Formats: sequence, C-alpha cells, structure tokens
Amino acid sequence: MKKAVHFLLVFRMALLLSAPGRAHAADKPNFLLMIADDLTWSDLGCMGNPDVKTPNIDRFASEGMTLRRMFTPAPTCSPTRHALYTGLFSIRSGAYPNHTRAYDGTASIFTHLKANGYRVGIAGKTHVGPPATFPYEVLATTADDTPALAKFISRDKAQPWFAVLASTDPHEGWNRGPQHLYDPKKLKIPPWQHDNWVTRTNMANYYAEITQLDKQVGDALEALEKSGHASNTVVMFVSEQGSSFPYGGKWSLYDNGIRSSSFVRWPGKIKAGSSSDALMQYVDVPPTFLEMAEIDSTKVDTGCPDVNGKRGFDGLSFLPILLGKTDHLRDYVFAQHTTIGIVGAKEPYPIRAVRDSRYKLIHNLAPENRYWVYFLHGTITAKSWEDDAAKDPALAARWNWMSHRPGEELYDLQTDPQETNNLATDPQFAQIKSRLVRELDAWMKQQGDKGMETELAARSRQGSGKASAKKKATDAKEEEQ
Repeated sequence: MKKAVHFLLVFRMALLLSAPGRAHAADKPNFLLMIADDLTWSDLGCMGNPDVKTPNIDRFASEGMTLRRMFTPAPTCSPTRHALYTGLFSIRSGAYPNHTRAYDGTASIFTHLKANGYRVGIAGKTHVGPPATFPYEVLATTADDTPALAKFISRDKAQPWFAVLASTDPHEGWNRGPQHLYDPKKLKIPPWQHDNWVTRTNMANYYAEITQLDKQVGDALEALEKSGHASNTVVMFVSEQGSSFPYGGKWSLYDNGIRSSSFVRWPGKIKAGSSSDALMQYVDVPPTFLEMAEIDSTKVDTGCPDVNGKRGFDGLSFLPILLGKTDHLRDYVFAQHTTIGIVGAKEPYPIRAVRDSRYKLIHNLAPENRYWVYFLHGTITAKSWEDDAAKDPALAARWNWMSHRPGEELYDLQTDPQETNNLATDPQFAQIKSRLVRELDAWMKQQGDKGMETELAARSRQGSGKASAKKKATDAKEEEQ
C-alpha cells in the first residue's frame, strides 16, 4: 500500500513538472522591458546626441544589439503601449486613439507568458486597458521604486518572470532630473527645431529628464545583476514615440514621431556591440519574446481577429535577426494617428503612413481641416515659435505647415531625413508613390480601417475598460453607429 501511494505521488509530481509552462522553467529566459516616455529616438548619447548624458543606457546599448529601424505604429502613448504588449496594430485591437483600451477578449504578452508559467508585473506607467487583457501585478506606481522591482525579480528563483519598467520620463513637464548639468546657452539645437531661448531652456530641462530616465535604467540593471538573474534575462529598451516639441515629433508620423531607439541584450545569445538596420515595429516584440521562451508565436490566439478572421499576431518574430541569422524582417512599416480625444484637438485629422527602407508616404485623410492640438500649438514653446514667425518668413511657412498639410506627402528619407521636401506631386516619383499607396490601402483594409468613419468612432474606444455596464452598452451602440 505504501509503495502504491509513493508511486502515485511521484506520478503526480511528474505530471506537474511536465505541464505547459512549468517544464524546464529555470531554463527559460526572464524578460525585462524598459520603456521611456516621449523620448525622440536620436536624443541619447549612443544615438549621436552630443549633449545629452546617458551613461547607463549607452553602456547597456554596447552590451547587446541596437535596432536602428524600430518603429512604433502610433505617435501617442496609449496606442503605442497597446501595440507593444498585444502584438496587434492599434485599429485592429480597438486601441487607436489616445487614452484608449483594447477590445474585450484581446490577449497580451502578459496573458501569454502568464499562461506558460511566468509571473508578470509592471512598475510605473500603465495607460492600457481593459484589466482582463493585461493581467500583470502592479509592482510600483513609479519607475523610481527600484526595491519593488528587485523584490519581484528575486521572489522565486525557479519561476521565470516578465517585468516592465515603464518610466514617465521625459514626458513633458520637464521638471525632474539634474538640471544643473545642462546649460541652455551651450546646447546644439536639432535641425528640426527652431532655435530661440524658450526652445533652449525647455531643451535643457528635457535633457535633464532623460538623464533621470538614465538613472532609472542604471538602477534597474544593477538590481538585476544583484539578483543573480542577469545571465538568463533578456533586457530590452525602447524610447516610445518622439518628444512633444513642435514640428515633427509626437503627434506626427514623421520619423521623429514614430522612430524608436531600441536595444536588446541577451548574454551568450546576442552579440555585444551588434546592430541591425532591419525594418521592424513594436508589434513584433510579443512574438519575439514568445519565441525566446520556446513558445510557437505562429500558433498563438490573440483573441482579436482581423477582417479576414485570422487571430494571430500582426507582428513577426525578429529572433533570427537578434541571433545574427538574417538582417531582414519587413519590407514596410505602418503607422496611424487619431486626433480625436487629444487635449485641445479642434477638428478630426486622421493620418496614415507607410514606410519602406527609403521612402515614406503619409496620407492626411482630411486636409481641408485644420490640424491643431494644444501640445503642438498651445504650449509656451509653440507660442514663442508663432511670435518669431511674424518676423521670419521661413519659420512662418513651417508654422503654417503644422496646421495645414496636403492630402499626400512623399519623402525620400535617404536624401531628406528631416522630411521637408514633399515629392508627392513630382512625376519622377509617381511609381514609387503608387506602390506605397497600394501597400497602405491593403494594410488599412486588413486592419478594418475605414478612414474618417473609424476616426469619428474614436471616442467610443477611449477609457480604461473599467466603465460601468451602462457605459459599455453606450460605447457598443456608438460603435454600431
């Protein structure tokens, strides 16, 4: 009898150890994803900015691979984070305006890893919903709380984990960090900015917050090292979308708005000091992490079908790129921007874009409207530009462009990286424009993007997902209309 009981216990233990997500748990990599908040991709020391001080991020970048052509599919915080976590483009998931939420039933990287034996948590900014889609532990409400992160990653040596460190720096406000390190008079103002004293002062404060972010990154990496998990942890940093300085950063689909600085370290797997120019997007991160965890990303049900009924990711795994096996992932990257629901937005101004390795097409769906949002046009920096434009015809033309753009914009990013020379009406580029139009139209169709109709339904997609049953019913009715 005792032998039979002993055999039964051993058998049950074997079943538990062989269950999905628990087999070889100690051998599965951990994941630490670090996210900045409104950081223009080039505003790091390792990305070529000579003024900003980011020693921790620079050192971290040298220890892994730099992804030089990583893009977010939206230029505002909430749609960006939904795409990063769900592996779905924003309109398909329902999370396309700012302050938004995904459709009920949508799954996320937190869902998938938790189902496979990982514990999952986030420290800092969330800005996603509904809660059922993102079943993480809230470790801390600020990325400055390093002890909370350290406690989480060291809780159980045998269980793999996924943690997000989501900073609120350097989001506008620019009142944190070592401001004494930056003298406005000595800064080199980027070419896409207007150089005046207000810009210089705010640039110095913005750089100070980037250095504050750098400290958070350094503290997190130090905590990881002390935990003993560093050798078996994939660490990724992304800069989110661009800063909120006027002209071409956040709230735009120019590269300064949607291009991201991104670095990945995986000791013993990714070559230190390597880089890739492959086109990739935030939606590619979840399938990549799952493949690293030995989960077949092509068989994952995202819980959110596209217009063709397919339930897989929009994203593709770039693990082969990280391992040095290839340097190509996508031929095109895509982006969308919705103004409805943004503070101070005057009129609907939907924007869509497609980019290949050299050219970008931007489609402004309502060029007859005025593009005006508070953070682009109403801040003290923007108003100083407007005042200076009264005496500067070149600046006046730029200022006018911010609010009145043509229906189509086409740029050669190789010869015009700042996207100032619109080639959309140049007959020499007609075939290139036609090709990009076909790709953009096909992507919008796959996403269920109906242009202005989708834009006007944006308010029904806002909110955390914690709304009452009555509000949810109202939202559903608005979507049907």
